[in-house]
Amino acid sequence: MMAAALPYILVLYYSRHGSTRDLALHIARGVESTSGIEARIRTVPSVSPDTQATQAEVPNDGAIYCEAEDLTHCAGLALGSPTRFGNMAAPMKYFLDGTAAQWLAGSLVNKPACVFTSSTSLHGGQESTLLSMMLPLLHHGMVLCGLPYDHAELNQTRTGGGPYGVSHFAPDDPAYPQLSNDEIALAFAQGKRLAELALKLNPAKKS
Repeated sequence: MMAAALPYILVLYYSRHGSTRDLALHIARGVESTSGIEARIRTVPSVSPDTQATQAEVPNDGAIYCEAEDLTHCAGLALGSPTRFGNMAAPMKYFLDGTAAQWLAGSLVNKPACVFTSSTSLHGGQESTLLSMMLPLLHHGMVLCGLPYDHAELNQTRTGGGPYGVSHFAPDDPAYPQLSNDEIALAFAQGKRLAELALKLNPAKKS
């Protein structure tokens, strides 16, 4: 008899220069530190003003593109995008605009979700971007989870991080690391919390 597949958290992101992707990888580490659940990392293709443009079905590197089934059957969702004028990037918005089938079916109702972002300036719209990503998730009936202040890194960080979701401050300055220690710790904590909530909200999914 084959063992039942583990439930999974879909860690879905769009990243232009790699910072949001790096947050996604640490969130996935946090997910997989929790027994009985795993992380499934996916990305979305970029969009083009040329409506006839096409991209290869499989990216040249990094995570593969998310398919409808990945979203439909996830036990929880971690959604990440860099900031674009205080909003999520167009590729992520385009993907979410195409999830009407999941909305009609109620596929995501009562599943937990979190959001994460990065920006090149410290006050570049991180919080509004996180809030913008929450809106479609609320319409899907998902249960949003942020980061509570019992994580010491939230009080001490001088880079990214916040109660709405983990973030990364990515200035074009070699004095700053790709991800700070606080950002890494908060990304891990966010993934772990999301996984634990997924198992609590959907106890039948436990292995």
